[in-house]
Amino acid sequence: MTCCEGWTSCNGFSLLVLLLLGVILNAIPLIVNRLDEGKFLQNPISCFEWWFPGIIGAGLMVIPATIASLAARKRACCNNRGGMFLSSFLNVLTILGAVYCILVSAQALMQGPLICQSPDNRMASCEFSLDKLEIHPESSDLQWFSNGSCALTNDENSPAGKDWTDDTSLSGSKEERYKTIHFSVFVGLLLVGGLELLFGLSQILIGFLGCLCGVSKRRSQIV
Repeated sequence: MTCCEGWTSCNGFSLLVLLLLGVILNAIPLIVNRLDEGKFLQNPISCFEWWFPGIIGAGLMVIPATIASLAARKRACCNNRGGMFLSSFLNVLTILGAVYCILVSAQALMQGPLICQSPDNRMASCEFSLDKLEIHPESSDLQWFSNGSCALTNDENSPAGKDWTDDTSLSGSKEERYKTIHFSVFVGLLLVGGLELLFGLSQILIGFLGCLCGVSKRRSQIV
C-alpha cells in the first residue's frame, strides 16, 4: 500500500469517527427536548438544531467520501487511479457539508438558545431562512452565555410589562441547563465541521496525487 492509499484510509477512518460524533451531538438537544416535554417541537433548546448541521452537514453529506476512502484499506475501489480521483471528487461534498455545519453552528453560538431570544420559546418563533446564516462579527461576544440570566425581563422587551422569569419554562435551573447544552453541542459541531473540512481538503490533495502517481498493485498469492 502506497502512502496515498494509507493516508486515504486514515482520512476515511477519521471522517467515520467525526460523522458519528456529529450525528450524536446534533441528537443531544433533540433527545433532551423529548425527555423534558414528552414530545418534539415544544420548547426546543435552539432553532438551529432543526437545521440538522450534524446529521445532514457533518453526517449524511460525509458518508460517500468516507465509504470511498475506507475502500482503500481493503484495496477495493480506491486501488486504482480512477478510485483515487473518485475519493477526491466525493470529498467536495464533504467540504460543502462541513461548511454548512460550521455556518449553522457559528450562527447558533452567536444567537444563543431560544430562551435567550424570545419569551415564546417554541418552534413557532423559529425562522428557517438562509438569511439566518449571515455572520455578524459584532454579535460574536457570547453575552448570552456570560450573563447570569438571559431571560427577557424589562418592559421594553416584554409585552405588557410581564416578567418572563416568572414563567416556569424559564426557570433558572432549566435556563442554565439549556445554555450549557446549547454551548457544548454547537462548539462540538463547530470543531467537527472544522476537522471534516481539513480532512476533506487533504483527501482532495492526496487523491489527485494518487491519481497522477499511481497506486500499488495487488500482490499475487504465493502458493
